Amino acid sequence: MPNALVTGAGSGIGRAIAERLVKDGFKVWITDREEAWAKAVGEALGMPYLRLDVTSRVELEEARERVYGEDGRLDVLVANAGVSTMNRFLDLTEEEWDYNMNVNAKGTFLTLQTFARAMVAQDLMPGRELRGKIIATASMAARQAAPLLAHYSASKFAVLGLVQAAAKELAPHRVTVNAVNPGFVRTPMQEREVAWEARLRGITPEEVLRDYLRQTPLGRLQTPEDVAKAVSFLAGPDSDFLTGEALEVNGGAWIF
Repeated sequence: MPNALVTGAGSGIGRAIAERLVKDGFKVWITDREEAWAKAVGEALGMPYLRLDVTSRVELEEARERVYGEDGRLDVLVANAGVSTMNRFLDLTEEEWDYNMNVNAKGTFLTLQTFARAMVAQDLMPGRELRGKIIATASMAARQAAPLLAHYSASKFAVLGLVQAAAKELAPHRVTVNAVNPGFVRTPMQEREVAWEARLRGITPEEVLRDYLRQTPLGRLQTPEDVAKAVSFLAGPDSDFLTGEALEVNGGAWIF
């Protein structure tokens, strides 16, 4: 059975990704900064779970040792953990900037590097030309900067740059690195963002949601499962010759 590890898997997109990979036949390590969330998902899926703060090199290395100690390898890493806040650029604080950059950019870097150091030394996957696959969750905001999200956009632009550079360096080691760029996804994070945006723009949350729908040609808000389907493709064999790419999973809200 191939195995995978998903960060930020305690809710939202991360949980949907974990559920899909289990459905695809993976053993999935469920990790989240909130241990109770990781435990709930892990127990619901019958999968191992770990508390993991992606901003901590020590915790990441401990997680790697646990996975490799039990399974001997990691076939798929999904660096999904992320955060957001919202503010006008002129009012943006250093604390908000540091929080977003620390989790989204630095956390993704630490996650990729920590596990890639072991993935490059493991055997090829059975019947495959690859040793492993790495997938990062970026954002539509990594392609098109959005008002009120300067710091978040900057952090997600950094994720795409990291994915592309890592893909070039890890390709000779037979490890692929790709990303997914979700759009307006119905998650607890979006619920918070809608409330923030409504307050900052002086409109109602319902008007914010209508604006999201207006910007999405396919005519509905995205679900976490929409993202999970794209991750399933990147985790599977049909994408083995794909690296350094970002799948725009946003219903046409942004077309590259």
